Amino acid sequence: MHGEVPKKDKRDAIVTPARSSSRTRRYLAYGAVLIAVIGALYYVFGTSAQQQQRRGRFAADGPVPVLAAAAKHADVPVYLDAVGTTKALNTVTVRPQVDGKLIAVTFKEGQDVKKGDVVARIDATTYQAALDQALAKRAQDQAVLNNAKNDLARYEQLAATNAINKQQADTQKSLVAQYTAQVQSDQAAVESAQATLAYTTVKAPIDGRTGIRQVDEGNIVRASDSTGIVVITQLKPISVLFNLPQQYLSQVNDAFAKGPLKVDAQRSDNDAVIDSGTLTVVDNQVDASTGTVRLKADFPNAQLQLWPGQFVNVRLLIDTLKQVVVIPTGAVQRGPTGTFVYVVKEDGSASIRPIAVQKQDENQTVVKSGVTPPERVVTTGFARLNEGSKVSVGSDTPPAVAPGAQRPRGQRPAGAAGAAGLERALERICEE
Repeated sequence: MHGEVPKKDKRDAIVTPARSSSRTRRYLAYGAVLIAVIGALYYVFGTSAQQQQRRGRFAADGPVPVLAAAAKHADVPVYLDAVGTTKALNTVTVRPQVDGKLIAVTFKEGQDVKKGDVVARIDATTYQAALDQALAKRAQDQAVLNNAKNDLARYEQLAATNAINKQQADTQKSLVAQYTAQVQSDQAAVESAQATLAYTTVKAPIDGRTGIRQVDEGNIVRASDSTGIVVITQLKPISVLFNLPQQYLSQVNDAFAKGPLKVDAQRSDNDAVIDSGTLTVVDNQVDASTGTVRLKADFPNAQLQLWPGQFVNVRLLIDTLKQVVVIPTGAVQRGPTGTFVYVVKEDGSASIRPIAVQKQDENQTVVKSGVTPPERVVTTGFARLNEGSKVSVGSDTPPAVAPGAQRPRGQRPAGAAGAAGLERALERICEE
């Protein structure tokens, strides 16, 4: 009926409080689990960080781990470094000395040839004919000369008995001299023709290696051709040209006056020595535009490791320091007061020692004063070093676990058991 208040179902009054109580217990369980998870994480990670901080603090209070090396006496070479260009000791462009058809090329490209080896031949027909003509002319004039000499002998006999005028004998003597000169001219023409004919056989003027052929067989070559037939370069020995700053000129000249100086040619990508030679020339003037002086060294190049036009690193040995004190370059430190090293004393402490450096390279340093062998100097581990710091020479770092190494069966990482227990509790709550 309209106007009546609807009556509540008794079941609703009974079920509602039960649902509220179950939801409250579930929230409380979630909260307890969350607190347990936070506590476990703090225990695993927070405790580990605190332990690491305590270990770091204790480690800082102990000896400083370092590496050290003993100073020693050694002979140290003094080098001057430069970049050089390899140049053939001799380079010859083989050109024809006569004009004609190239009828034969007798070498192979890249072949090693000796001085006097035939490399090409030019058609010699016309030059042989010219030689034959010169020989014939000489024979003709020689016959005339012989006849004149016979006449002179007869005239001289007749003139001696006054059978003929003496002037006639003198005239014949002059004629013999004229024919003699003509024969000598013919002989020169023969020799010229022989030389021209010999030019048709092209020979190697030096020992060396041939390059790429510049002209092919069958072409007409001329003495005026600039390209020539082939270029021959002498590779054994070979030269290297390099420049040094002018401030080193006095040192080089002083050392060069005492004897030959050794020069090493090195690869451009590393310090491997390609070949060793000797310094041959120091140029007689300094290049005013660059302030450098040019030098030349010869190398035997037995293995053909040096090639014309190749860039190489060059080091010139100008002196050797005998029995000087050397230490690793890594031990040298620099500060406001200059260079110094940390010396390991007998009581296991480090002491700052100023040093005077005489010479230094990337590997070793020559110490003029400040260190005496066999004192040990620190080479690694300077970050925590101070005057009087206790040091532990060597490496105390435990070996790291190899990547991919398996743990012993049944072993779990720290905190793994607690995390697994929390996962099982969450599963039980979700089931409820």
